[in-house]
Amino acid sequence: MHLLLIHQAFEDEHGAGGTRHIELARALATAGHRTTVVTSDVSYLTGTRRGEVKGSAEGADTVSIIYVRAFPILHRGFAYRVLSFLGFMVSAFWTSLRIHEVTVVMGTSPPLFQAVSAWAVARLRGVPFVLEIRDLWPAFAVEMGALRSKCLIFAAVLLERFLYRRAAHIIINSPGYLRHITKAGVSEDRIVLVSNGVDTQMFMGNDGAANVRTEFGLGDAFVVTYAGALGPANDIDTLLRAAERLRGDSSILMLLVGDGKERRRLEDETKRRGLTNVRFVGPKPKRMMPGILAASDVCIAILRGIPMFRLTYPNKVFDYMAAGKPTILAIDGVIRQVLEAAKGGLAVPPGDDLAIAEAVIRLRGNTDERAAMGKSAQDYVVRHFDRRRQAHEFLSVLERAQLATR
Repeated sequence: MHLLLIHQAFEDEHGAGGTRHIELARALATAGHRTTVVTSDVSYLTGTRRGEVKGSAEGADTVSIIYVRAFPILHRGFAYRVLSFLGFMVSAFWTSLRIHEVTVVMGTSPPLFQAVSAWAVARLRGVPFVLEIRDLWPAFAVEMGALRSKCLIFAAVLLERFLYRRAAHIIINSPGYLRHITKAGVSEDRIVLVSNGVDTQMFMGNDGAANVRTEFGLGDAFVVTYAGALGPANDIDTLLRAAERLRGDSSILMLLVGDGKERRRLEDETKRRGLTNVRFVGPKPKRMMPGILAASDVCIAILRGIPMFRLTYPNKVFDYMAAGKPTILAIDGVIRQVLEAAKGGLAVPPGDDLAIAEAVIRLRGNTDERAAMGKSAQDYVVRHFDRRRQAHEFLSVLERAQLATR
């Protein structure tokens, strides 16, 4: 098998962001298959150009990463963002046509436009097209208020359903997406859950906590870490309000690891409020995350309280669990069900800064409870969300797609 993956936001462990796809690609390599990834030379998280990381993919003959030029305008506004997506769609299509011996093509959404490139390449090559849905677009964009034009919404929904109809299989990373896609007319037997998860071994027995605490100047603080995007969906303003409630306790520090279009505004707001208990350290490569989480006492996952976000499986929660850290979860829905089944933290209502502050105070004051939650979370994620299990499911989908076209 030679999988071609078109993915504008692809990252490996040298970059900041999710590493689901490099981990799955390496699992394919272990099984004797090849993967070629076509991605953008502009970081999806920061919006700035990134250099190629030579040798980042183990086994250059089995996992190859091709960077194509894209417009560095992701964070200038919605229109510019769409222009960036369209530019990558075209450049990825032409680049992909020059890749030889491809046996299956996968497009991943969002954005939907890159999945169009994947479908077109698969169609021209006469090989199966597999569509992966990481977030429900355009539904999320509509609920967020990022997409308001009725004409654009209608066109986006048509494009979404066009791709659904033409995919040999549709991979979803959360069980919450199943109903939305079947309502669009897709038969359930074409939809496969390969859930978000984590390379659990990456986070086991990490001894980098002391180095991270020294590097970031954390001292003996009780560290509450948020690791992820700083965008409109992530509701970081609620974290700042929670930090304001906690400012009377100088031992508590909120550490924000990540980047995004809202970062500058959030930093300005932090200064305006005089929040000395909040620290932004920018995006960090995935290979540093085990040490950062080991240096943390509690972790936070948060999204705006809109109905569609009840359907998501955020990657960061599985990283927190694998690191053996209790999670304060300000997200309702399917991920809350996971955390509660794991007994791995405290769930609070989305948007409730008082509940977040109270959860931090409770966990800071109870070392035994934190330890029990962290251990339970880690055990649960190893049993149910280990990347090796998901890699087997992923390979099975690709094999079935290939067999169906023979």
